[in-house]
Amino acid sequence: MRLLDMFCGAGGASMGYFRAGFIDITGVDVAPQKNYPFEFILGDALEYAANYGRKYDFIHASPPCQAYSMASKGNRNAGKKYPDLLADTRNVLQSIGVPWVIENVPGAPMRPDFKICGCQVGLQLRRERWFETSWGWFGLSRQHHHVGPVVSVVGHGTPTWVREQLGFNPTIKQYREAMGIDWMNRGELSQAIPPAYTEYVGRQALRFIKGIA
Repeated sequence: MRLLDMFCGAGGASMGYFRAGFIDITGVDVAPQKNYPFEFILGDALEYAANYGRKYDFIHASPPCQAYSMASKGNRNAGKKYPDLLADTRNVLQSIGVPWVIENVPGAPMRPDFKICGCQVGLQLRRERWFETSWGWFGLSRQHHHVGPVVSVVGHGTPTWVREQLGFNPTIKQYREAMGIDWMNRGELSQAIPPAYTEYVGRQALRFIKGIA
């Protein structure tokens, strides 16, 4: 199974798919990713997918989320413009014709076939993400079950609301443990998808690809 990870960052999503059973993984990102753990291509993800996407069995895409995220809301209200590539990403993926998943933040203009938070996949982490699939999944989302304050990985420092919730500034070790990621720096963690999320989605994707009901 060949998997393409568009807008791959430092590889949180890719690692989850690897653990789910995708072995041949390629990531594409417009910024260099020295810590990406699989084959990496530096370039425009949309252009690469449009040109080469058909040689892959499955495509994951995480277009920039700042146009919709709560963490960027203050900057948007102040007039800052962020790239909005979600619709363009969906159009490219639909034109390719292989199974795909798009990931983004709650509130993004997408159909959330999966809604996953850390508490639902065994992590002490508050970080919900939505996943839209090409095959139209329907399943009841598990209830959140955070027990007490848990880490939220946002921004590049410790936002005031995170510090107030926890009562302390988390260390890089604590951030990595919360995300289930041990190879990224603080900046990379703030943009990453916990591998446990895409491991779960990837197992469902493999069932679809293999035609298992």
